[in-house]
Amino acid sequence: MRYGFDIGGTKIEMAAFDDRLNQVFCQRVNTPTGDYQQFLNCVKTLVAQADMTLHTRGTIGIGLPGVTDPVSHRQLSVNVPCLSGHCLEDDLTHTLERPVAIENDCRCFALSEASTEQTRGHDIVFGVIIGTGAGGGLVLNKHLYKGKNGLAGEWGHTPISAQLVQRYDLPLFTCTCGLTGCFERYVSGRGLMALSLHVNHPATSVPELLMHYRQGCPLAARLITLYIDILASALASLQLMLDVDAFVFGGGLSNIPEIYQLLPQAMRGWLFAHSNPAAILPPVFGDSSGVRGAALLHTS
Repeated sequence: MRYGFDIGGTKIEMAAFDDRLNQVFCQRVNTPTGDYQQFLNCVKTLVAQADMTLHTRGTIGIGLPGVTDPVSHRQLSVNVPCLSGHCLEDDLTHTLERPVAIENDCRCFALSEASTEQTRGHDIVFGVIIGTGAGGGLVLNKHLYKGKNGLAGEWGHTPISAQLVQRYDLPLFTCTCGLTGCFERYVSGRGLMALSLHVNHPATSVPELLMHYRQGCPLAARLITLYIDILASALASLQLMLDVDAFVFGGGLSNIPEIYQLLPQAMRGWLFAHSNPAAILPPVFGDSSGVRGAALLHTS
């Protein structure tokens, strides 16, 4: 039996999956964000309840926002501040008396979506998260690839090209990561609204902007064209470097159907003349992919 945890700033979702990845058990609780020992006890209680209900001892994978320092193994987590500075994997392994695998929630999404019927036959799958931020994960032959420093998949913090800046007279936004001109600052939900402000569109939210676009507003059409071109540039760069078979989208902006309609053609302008864009796919499991991908960590 596989146990997966999707830990966020407000809730913890824990689910159990059988060997065929059918979900057989699920529970949700509020996340203890201010007390580390309370957090450990919460996870221990959830695991004990699952063990007792299912009469087994499941393997444990955990997905959560933030990063794990590859040297010290300490967490840095803004959403769950009590975890920062602690060696969570070691402490949970000791508390639960079994191995625990921990990974970034974006990578858990990618691992889950690379293990579906939709991506069967695709050897190189890249999970693209566009929501509050822009993150992702690289999966090679159903195995998560992280790299020596755990940076693989951080496409949101690569810089936009000078060609885009010149073409659209774009400002160079400073990113919270400390770099400048990161794709995240242009293609996330907040990035899209920053672009809206840049072109002087009156929309104050993404849904409002899309409403204007679908009603035929010329300025909204120009803005969406700009947005799609920036996103296409980022994905085409990944395809040129990795020869990706399929991009699977997640996050709030993945619910915009125009993305799947417009991106393939826009990507052609950033690829070699006779190259076909990788498949652009919606998520199969969506918000449930985090907990499902976490459950798969022990086989990745």
